[in-house]
Amino acid sequence: MPSLFDHVREKKLKEEQPLAARMRPRTLDEYIGQKHILAPGRLLRRAIQADQISSLIFYGPPGTGKTTLASVIANTTKGRFVTLNAVMAGIADLRSIVKEARQQLGEFQKRTILFIDEVHRWNKSQQDGLLPWVENGTVILIGATTENPYFTVNRALVSRSRIFQLKKLTVEDISEIIQQAIGDKERGFGNLLVDIDNDALNHLSDVANGDARAALNALELAVETTSPNLKDQRIHITLDVAEESIQHRAVLYDKEGDCHYDTISAFIKSMRGSDPDATFYWLAKMVYAGEDPRFIFRRMIIFASEDIGQADPQALQFVMSAADAYDRIGMPEGHYPLAHAALYCATAPKSNSVMGFFDALKMVGSEKEGEVPNHLRDASRDKEGFGHGAGYQYPHAYRDHWVAQQYLPDSMKGKVFYEPVEMGFEKHLAEEVRRRRELQLAALRENEGHMPPPEVLTFSPTDGNTEQWLARAVDSLSVTLAAIRDCLFESASLQRHHLVLDLSGDLGVFTWEALRRVPEGGVWTCVTKKASGDLIAEQIQNIPALSRPKLLFGNLDVLGEKLQSDGKPMDFDFMVGRNVCSRVLDRKAFLELLYQHLLPGGQLALAETIPRYGQRLSALFSPPANEEGGAWYLRVRAAEEKIYHAKDDLLVNWDEKTLQTESEEAGFRGIHAEIKVFHREQILQASQLLRWFEDRPDSYAGRLLNQGLAKEDIQYFRQQLAQLCTRKSVRWETTVVYITAKKMVESR
Repeated sequence: MPSLFDHVREKKLKEEQPLAARMRPRTLDEYIGQKHILAPGRLLRRAIQADQISSLIFYGPPGTGKTTLASVIANTTKGRFVTLNAVMAGIADLRSIVKEARQQLGEFQKRTILFIDEVHRWNKSQQDGLLPWVENGTVILIGATTENPYFTVNRALVSRSRIFQLKKLTVEDISEIIQQAIGDKERGFGNLLVDIDNDALNHLSDVANGDARAALNALELAVETTSPNLKDQRIHITLDVAEESIQHRAVLYDKEGDCHYDTISAFIKSMRGSDPDATFYWLAKMVYAGEDPRFIFRRMIIFASEDIGQADPQALQFVMSAADAYDRIGMPEGHYPLAHAALYCATAPKSNSVMGFFDALKMVGSEKEGEVPNHLRDASRDKEGFGHGAGYQYPHAYRDHWVAQQYLPDSMKGKVFYEPVEMGFEKHLAEEVRRRRELQLAALRENEGHMPPPEVLTFSPTDGNTEQWLARAVDSLSVTLAAIRDCLFESASLQRHHLVLDLSGDLGVFTWEALRRVPEGGVWTCVTKKASGDLIAEQIQNIPALSRPKLLFGNLDVLGEKLQSDGKPMDFDFMVGRNVCSRVLDRKAFLELLYQHLLPGGQLALAETIPRYGQRLSALFSPPANEEGGAWYLRVRAAEEKIYHAKDDLLVNWDEKTLQTESEEAGFRGIHAEIKVFHREQILQASQLLRWFEDRPDSYAGRLLNQGLAKEDIQYFRQQLAQLCTRKSVRWETTVVYITAKKMVESR
């Protein structure tokens, strides 16, 4: 039982907490930053608000809000929240928590959320001890780690958890956090009269390097060490004060962690990309953080062979000499050979032709071992008995010390492992290597006979049922839809936390693709047909509730009313749809609505079938050969063209240029339109013919009549098309415009 002294101690500690601890957000509304996972509509925010947390791992640099986010969950959940620090806690602490969790679950049906800070500090056996209780739901794990969980957390735990990566806070985020602390009367400096100059605020926000804790610690030091003005008791934080409070920018670099490997990776890729400026920057970051120069030299030695290779054979020798020079002179003068070697590698011509060895190594390991050709075998032992070595041509006996002959095993004739590049020293080798290779291949072909024709080994009789099934498959739009889906989604740089609006929910094809691509984001899908909505609702039952797409029922003309979440407008990173512009009454107003509900930097991608470029029915068959039939055919073609160019017909009086103009007027920028023509084999059905030639003004026949085509001509047209219904298929052409547009990020 806690004593009076415990209560006094806790109260004292709370009063004397650092500013960074006091200002820790308590709710999602107070939380600043990490909008990629916590903006309205994101999966994690929805899960916290609904108190439906599953096992989570928060991964990110120090000071980005991992522990803070866990405390927000603790303040939100109705479950029991327990905290452990992996540095100080062990298996005994875990057993005690699990015992209490089982009791709470059994007696009160109350779940336990276990937050483990620095979870990567637990060794494999400790993490294994946690696994069964996470797996059976006794505890819900929330882990926080600064190390890549895919390397430092057991795979079994990773596979049972959602991983959210927290990024460094932006300068704007840090600035907002500092201003929040200055104005907060309960936990910050709101009861003091603190003024901070803009340049001082900017300096603290910038030098904190994305670490909120560092910024708040610097602010606290600045406030507590600055004497108030004697007249009005105001504390004035100037740039000089800010610079004194946060003098040294901390470089995030752990010699055994992600930053170590990420930085050396950036260094190598900068050298590979022949960028000396970036090479010097990443080298300086490693040296500044205390990286061992011998480690950097080892990586440059590998680089000299892997990425420079034969383009500059002296590179390996140069880097080795620089490493020897460093060992002789030590630091700080050792910086010169270190930087010299890095500069040499960055500016040297590049070739990775040495990688051909690994192709050969892979082939040796995966394919049947090739026997040594007879003429290459050792003739010193069994030349007489087996003829080994017979036929070998001694290169030095020929001009230029070379002769065309086979050196690879028979099973690998013509296989190429080494491909010289047109760079540096290797450029001079390339022509000679390829010339000799061509001569070798030509010599080998002279000795090869002609290959026999392939045998016909199988045959199957025609199956009527199979033919009918294939006809239905050919008639389907699946191939075309897949091509449209892939093209639209490839145009968007979707990230796992993005929000997607599918404007063509009745198809379903975009909804399922979006769900695969944004598992930590959210998908909203517009459904206009009840049957389609019922089908999707049935299909999503196997998906966890929080991950299911949100169905918006109703025509696209009322979409604006549907895009509200708790009275707030719902905005998206990506909107996608097919043939949506032809299904709205006011296309321009619809595009303006989409623009309003797109997040800055978000993208719209539409695939619109353009009726004006549509298939002409008369083009499905050849014109009759006689003069009268030819004249009739010309009358039909002329009437069709009038249909598709009627200026007052909203169905056909637009094209890709119209869409581009209207999109720009709606506010979109970066608009790109691309026309693609699809062909498919389609079987004409009698039901289609009946629909085209219905006795209605808006049917195809009605439009032909409106364009002056005689009823007799229309009737004959129908008869010609009816004959096609008895055939297997016709070639149908569809013209689609892919239009992509962006909502630009406003410049500050």
